[in-house]
Amino acid sequence: MTTVGVLALQGAFIEHVQRLRELGAQAVEVRLPGDLKGLDGLILPGGESTTIGKLATAFGLIEPLRQFSHDRPVWGTCAGMIFLARDIGMDRQPILGVMDIAVNRNAFGRQIDSFETGLAIKGLEGGPFHAVFIRAPVITSAGPEVEVLATLDDGRIVAARQGQTLVTAFHPELTPDPRLHEYFLSTAESARLR
Repeated sequence: MTTVGVLALQGAFIEHVQRLRELGAQAVEVRLPGDLKGLDGLILPGGESTTIGKLATAFGLIEPLRQFSHDRPVWGTCAGMIFLARDIGMDRQPILGVMDIAVNRNAFGRQIDSFETGLAIKGLEGGPFHAVFIRAPVITSAGPEVEVLATLDDGRIVAARQGQTLVTAFHPELTPDPRLHEYFLSTAESARLR
């Protein structure tokens, strides 16, 4: 059975855990470095990126998470995307810096400016994915190894992949559509079988 961890320091981690279990995977809540042992993949959920970074620092998770991301598949959603990025602008909050992307942290404004839209996502069959954006970031630039998976109508990048690392600016765990979780699980399973 594929075992996927969900960073459970703050934010929408329970929804990811529930979705993974619905899909038949074993889901583990990750709060300490030892929780990373035996995982085939890891999800960094949405929430408040500054808080997630500070708590990850306090619990000694920054370096173990960096190392894990070099060895295994990792998926960052919303705040998780910020946490994985190489460049988040002038902010000095703790980040992992493992994906060659620059991110505008709060690209759409305040909570009241949250929105939902259908997205065509490269590699995802079955039509548009209903994406929920809540105080979401966008990718403002991507390095040559980064594959853009989805953009908004105005061209802003909201999903990308670099090797085994996946990021989405939106919250797939808040919709009934399991396709992105299935996509990530297939990556984690392939890594486990290697």
